[in-house]
Amino acid sequence: MKHLIISFICPDRSGLVNTLSSIVKQYQGNWQSSSMHNLSGFFAGVIEIAVEDQHTDALIKEISAIEEMQTQVVITNPPETTPQATIVLELTANDRAGIIQDISAVIHHQNGNLIKLVSKQDNAAHSGQLMFKAKATIAVPENNIEPLIEALENLADDLMVDISR
Repeated sequence: MKHLIISFICPDRSGLVNTLSSIVKQYQGNWQSSSMHNLSGFFAGVIEIAVEDQHTDALIKEISAIEEMQTQVVITNPPETTPQATIVLELTANDRAGIIQDISAVIHHQNGNLIKLVSKQDNAAHSGQLMFKAKATIAVPENNIEPLIEALENLADDLMVDISR
């Protein structure tokens, strides 16, 4: 069994996920996880597929042939993982240049691994001020959770951090 990490980008159009999932099904692949987004008229994403060795090349060839889609495929084996806590943080702050770098630096310095990050700009409900909002999934050693949260909260007076597990 091979694991494929497929990243892609193409002009957005109806039916792209159906096309991708049909190819995966045709080659008896198992869609493991994905993250896909419409960004400025383009559809971009990353998909993890598990597929039997004998179907790997054909699946890659067919996905790579989708019209106007730029793809990159990496064949991998899932790594052995060391036990860590997984936490989900919802972050809200006034938007500013460099906020992602500040947050990622704190996570890195607290021995965290950013597993997933979804961010957006939004207008504040009452003032209309531009706000940064993010949801981050982080793997972190159990004894580093509190120091991580404290370090994030100390980044800026306006940064709100909500935690769940």
